[in-house]
Parts: sequence; C-alpha cells; structure tokens
Amino acid sequence: MWADTLFIVFISVCTALFGEGLTWLLVYRTEKYQKLKAEVERQCKRLEKKKEAHGDSIDRQQKRKIEREEERLKNSNRDLSLVKMKSMFAIGFAFTALLSMFNSIFDGRVVAKLPFIPISWLQGLSHRNLLGDDYTDCSFIFLYILCTMSIRQNIQKLLGFAPSRAANKHSTNLFGPQPQQLSGYK
Repeated sequence: MWADTLFIVFISVCTALFGEGLTWLLVYRTEKYQKLKAEVERQCKRLEKKKEAHGDSIDRQQKRKIEREEERLKNSNRDLSLVKMKSMFAIGFAFTALLSMFNSIFDGRVVAKLPFIPISWLQGLSHRNLLGDDYTDCSFIFLYILCTMSIRQNIQKLLGFAPSRAANKHSTNLFGPQPQQLSGYK
C-alpha cells in the first residue's frame, strides 16, 4: 500500500510538471500572455494606490473612478483567463487519457488509509470501485485528485507561474467577487 501511495504522489508530481510544461509551451511564453499579465499587475498596483490614498473618506467621484479601475481590472483578468483557456483544453485531454490509464491499473486496489471517514457525498469518490464498507480505504482517484490539486499549485509558485498576491486579491473566483471586495466601499 505504501508503494502505491508513493507511486501516486510521483504520478501527481509528473503530471503537474507535464501540465505546467504544456502551459508554458502554449501560453506563458507568448507575447500576448506576457502583455496581459503585466497589464493586470500594473492595474492592481494602480488600484491599490488609489484605495490607500483615499482611505475610508471617499466621495462619489473617487468611488466612481475606483469602480472604473476595478472594471478594467476585471476585464483584463477575463482576457488573461481566455488566453489560458487553450492550454486548459490540451491539459484536460491529456490528463483524461492518463487518468483513465492509471485508473484501470489501480482499479479495486486500496492505495491509502484515510485518517477520517469522508463526508457522505465524497465517499463515492474516495471509495470508488473498492470492495467492503470501510470508508477509510482510499481509492486511486481520490488520492490522485488531492495530490494533484496541492502539488500543482506549489509547482506553479516554485516556477513563478502563479499569479501575484495583488492580482490574486483582485481576481474573481467561480462564485463571484471575494468577500473582501464586497465589504470595501459602500
């Protein structure tokens, strides 16, 4: 079981490196991406300076200017995401092929023992294709997804491909603006 666990971690590292290499090849080295990334960084710094300069005492005109800057930043972030989209399709296709191959290799094998029982809606993934009712047994797919999610983000940071903290602070996620953006100016 330990060998399987370490092998899955190794697979996660390799696929994360492969994914970042493919993204670098298709996106990060392009001039369009470099320009958009620099523009997002510049807009983030400009917006932060405006917010710091005015503090809490802000009039209507200043508020409108800040809102326009936030809208420009939002549009630039959207454009940056669209540039990254083409590599996401290539990576998704490659990962799906690799995932199905490794899933067939580890089908029905317990690869790790979880220190907890997952919540009910995750048990289908964590106990996928495993026999028995011990929900602390972990399947390949669950461990692979957990490893890949954590390892890929760290590899992006290590290689310098992760967005800066300022850009990350002002970007929107899947569910809309981050809470600190909503509580800002009223």
